[in-house]
Amino acid sequence: MGLFDVVLFFVVAASNLQWVATAAASGASAVTVWIIGGLAMFAPLSIAVVFLSSHYPDEGGLYVWSKRAFGSFAGFMTGWTYWASTLPYFPALLYFAAGNAAFVAGSRESALSRQPLYFIIVALSGLLLATVVNIYGLQVGKWLTNIGAIARWSVTLLLIALGALAWWKFGSATPITLTTLRPGVQIKDLIFWSVIAFAWTGPEAIAFMGGEIEKPRRTIPLGLAIAAPVIAAIYIAGTLSVLAAVMPQDVNPSSGVMQAIGHAASRFGWNALIPIAALLVGLSCIGSAGAWTGAVARIPFVAGIDDYLPPVFGRMHPRWGSPVAALITQAVISAILIFLGQSGTSVKGAYSVLVSATVVTTLVPFLFLFASALKFRAARATVQTIWIPGGQWTVAAAAIIGLSTTVVGIVFAGFPADDDPNKVLAVLKVIGLTAMMLLSGVAIYLLGRRRAAERRSP
Repeated sequence: MGLFDVVLFFVVAASNLQWVATAAASGASAVTVWIIGGLAMFAPLSIAVVFLSSHYPDEGGLYVWSKRAFGSFAGFMTGWTYWASTLPYFPALLYFAAGNAAFVAGSRESALSRQPLYFIIVALSGLLLATVVNIYGLQVGKWLTNIGAIARWSVTLLLIALGALAWWKFGSATPITLTTLRPGVQIKDLIFWSVIAFAWTGPEAIAFMGGEIEKPRRTIPLGLAIAAPVIAAIYIAGTLSVLAAVMPQDVNPSSGVMQAIGHAASRFGWNALIPIAALLVGLSCIGSAGAWTGAVARIPFVAGIDDYLPPVFGRMHPRWGSPVAALITQAVISAILIFLGQSGTSVKGAYSVLVSATVVTTLVPFLFLFASALKFRAARATVQTIWIPGGQWTVAAAAIIGLSTTVVGIVFAGFPADDDPNKVLAVLKVIGLTAMMLLSGVAIYLLGRRRAAERRSP
């Protein structure tokens, strides 16, 4: 992967139009929360990733960093929780793609969006495409990521243009004042803050493929510096544009971007833009699926090399240079979750709790990432490493801020929704599922250690 590929990877992996719709549904104060979240999570995370990838540009990213800092168990649990928690992300992302792509059908969108079979077909097709192109290696897989990134930035520019025109011509649908921009501090607001902090993650994903990037010590920092303003514009300007076209209470978190584009385009008589935008949103989501599919598959690959997973996971395809076993395994698990997500009401409820639990678990690896940066802050620089202004003090400050944000995010991400009929039970389920995911990782680690010891014994 060259610089161009890395920039586009950052754009598609570190941004998500789904979060733009979610933020807009909460009102104008989301814009302020985006800025705070960027300073509290994205900036510290970027500094930590640049510092660690510059010093240790190994395949495996935060798995390897945690292992170097705190030993093999910490490394494995960091990789395990990160990998396992991304699996439900694929169905959610592809369902979002299906919901927005339905606007291609025009007047039939409403009927199509109520068809479970449609969502299953689109989600499975997107998952299959993302898996197959990555099996053929990064030389092929990176093009799906690149197309997705270009589509995301294109549809964001269209959204911003339509939002600005609607604001200028008709006035903003949502009042944007100092009062409406002031964020709340009630429990439901703090839960939303944790979601925004989670949305700002993603820069760490590129490091999983550090061994497959040209000059990673230089390419990763430069690529992130170029992509960061684009990511911020997608989130902040995108949210403002949705609010300019649609009132917060009318925003559907699963299709809010297309709602805004469709509403604004219709008012100007530019209905031909709607299916084009819907296609771009769908492509951008499938591009994200491709980026994450390829990136997180490197975690079980490295774990296979270290003997914590069966040896088949640690093998690259001899021709395509891809971790085929890891790619197929995660595709099968995600496909099962797609069917579970579209099953009966009780299963949907269980799936929602599972997603809540995985948000908590997703943030756990960042505890290790920031702790690793804090431990290695005084690592000796070489001519190959990137100089960070302020040196170890900047790295230490970023690590402490990132750790604090992550801890707060974990606490509030576990809180139940206001409309949950049994809040205590919901919290217990999230805690239980999180513990189950962690304990299953411990069990796999211990089995791997035992298997490796048996092979070494005479």
